[in-house]
Amino acid sequence: MKRYFTLLAAVAIVLCAFAQVSVRHSRIGDKITADGGALTITCIGKKQNYNYQDTATRDEDILSPKSVNFHPDGSRYYVNSLEGCATVVYDMKTNKKVKVIRHNFKSGQGELWNTPSEYYKFTHYPDGASRSFGGKPVESAFSHGGRYLWVPYYRRTFDINAQDPSAMAIIDTRTDSIVRMMETGPLPKMVAVSHDNRTVAVTHWGNNTVGLIDISDSDPKKWHHLPYVVIEHELQLNFSLSSSVDRDSNSGYKLRGTVFAPDDRYLYVGLMGGDGIAVIDMKSREYIGRISGISNPRHLIIKNGYLYASCNSAGLVCRLPLEKITNAIAQRSGKSINAGAWQTCKVGGGARTIEASPSGNFIFAACNSASELYVVDTRTMKTILQVTVDSYPVGLHISTDGSFIVTTSQGRAGMGGGNAVDLFKVEYAEPEVSSDPAPVAPADSVAVKDTANTPQEGSALSTSDWVKDHIWWIAGAALALLILVAYIRSRRK
Repeated sequence: MKRYFTLLAAVAIVLCAFAQVSVRHSRIGDKITADGGALTITCIGKKQNYNYQDTATRDEDILSPKSVNFHPDGSRYYVNSLEGCATVVYDMKTNKKVKVIRHNFKSGQGELWNTPSEYYKFTHYPDGASRSFGGKPVESAFSHGGRYLWVPYYRRTFDINAQDPSAMAIIDTRTDSIVRMMETGPLPKMVAVSHDNRTVAVTHWGNNTVGLIDISDSDPKKWHHLPYVVIEHELQLNFSLSSSVDRDSNSGYKLRGTVFAPDDRYLYVGLMGGDGIAVIDMKSREYIGRISGISNPRHLIIKNGYLYASCNSAGLVCRLPLEKITNAIAQRSGKSINAGAWQTCKVGGGARTIEASPSGNFIFAACNSASELYVVDTRTMKTILQVTVDSYPVGLHISTDGSFIVTTSQGRAGMGGGNAVDLFKVEYAEPEVSSDPAPVAPADSVAVKDTANTPQEGSALSTSDWVKDHIWWIAGAALALLILVAYIRSRRK
């Protein structure tokens, strides 16, 4: 019996030790140089909501941060706090919080909202359009040179299984206030803006569809939805209204990474729940096929003539030449598009968001299960650097000049971590010269009109992830306590 209790006690200790090994944190001042000295990365700041004693970095608005975006002018960065239903704005010069944009609404109707389209209808919540809700911000993208920031919501808080229309906020970055609202399909995640600032695409993870929005008019009030595009087949959603299901798994192809071709002719969408990259012909606005040879793609970017993708489960950064893709599209047979073998580079497990340096010589990858930021030298397609970040990172963005990187760590249920934003300084051995052409406005483009709507405000949804961050310690302590009680009772007997 004594050996039995000893064994159980050892298990409890291992559980506690595992918690400490699996959850990692960056430290301000940490500095590491890549093999060969190509670049050096230094942690210069952080925002966190897991250590209440560290008041210098503590920020209670950081609740499950999903993504981050630098403003194109480099003046500030925007963090989407998913469970906080807020977008938090920080000044780059001081790294201080300057604004919290709340995504809480008394109704899904009113002057702030664009006229509802015929494409997204409430079928499970007949009064859904008029219900109050909090929006859970996921990703975001800038349009009009940084004037507007588009922020889709994972779901409206009353829709527990994300099966009715969600919504998307349009933030005017001159005031950092919401100036327009538009509905979306179920469970939107990624949003992308065409290079000519005429079309916004939002991928609906929830039902295999991609929403398109016409933003070509100078008046934001006249921006409107176009017919959405179905990838293979549209899922028919009919989940419970009283108990939640795992919608991260029950969502078909799980559309994720989304990027427009440089000439805006095609829209590429990663099928994270399957294989391949879906291709939408933007001229006809229809799904025309799938690029093969890649599995579980999560995030897509285009740089220097290549389409890059992160492969989540395999922990890879992959790429294909755009020229080969274009030729394969023209020569496709049915829906199959074979552009040849993808070139790959092994990075850390759970490769999520990827970004390129201005020159395109380096790809930065937030690797979730590895709890590290990886750097890939695209001239050799080899990893040259690994940087510890707070567990478990999902979001990442790089400043326009390449000097700064921000990562967001959302955490994992039952594993802890998360509730952290890490800021890094990047120094290059050789000057980073942007390879991107200067943006050119369309010949017939006109200035965007101002909107005078007052942004809606509301109280934050106050939740705490302390229990999640310490779940393994709690479990270990509870087990140890049970062992102690059982042992005492056995001794008495």
